[in-house]
Amino acid sequence: MAKILIIDDDPDIVASISILLRAAGHALHVARSGKEGLERVKLLGPDLIILDVMMESFTAGFHVSLALRDPAPTAEYAAWRHVPILVLTSIHQATPLRFASDQDYLPVDAFLEKSAPPE
Repeated sequence: MAKILIIDDDPDIVASISILLRAAGHALHVARSGKEGLERVKLLGPDLIILDVMMESFTAGFHVSLALRDPAPTAEYAAWRHVPILVLTSIHQATPLRFASDQDYLPVDAFLEKSAPPE
């Protein structure tokens, strides 16, 4: 059983993900904004983060991933740098811009569209 933090402001997406992951026996926690998500990372120490990009700002998820993966030894979130981050977003549907995992620009472990079917 993994402790999973979902950082997403869309209640329908959170509900859908929650049903699937709880059925698989995982413990879920939810944050509705990037700021709240970063606070919960410190409180929960999750095993996995499922992160949206467009929340309180168009790029909130990018800022969360950059904060969590800051390589500075004294970075605020250095203790959680190893936690896998799965970006689940509809940014490609909302904009013509294209993003993927990139250690410098978008330091995450996987990048999926919200239209991805559950497996």
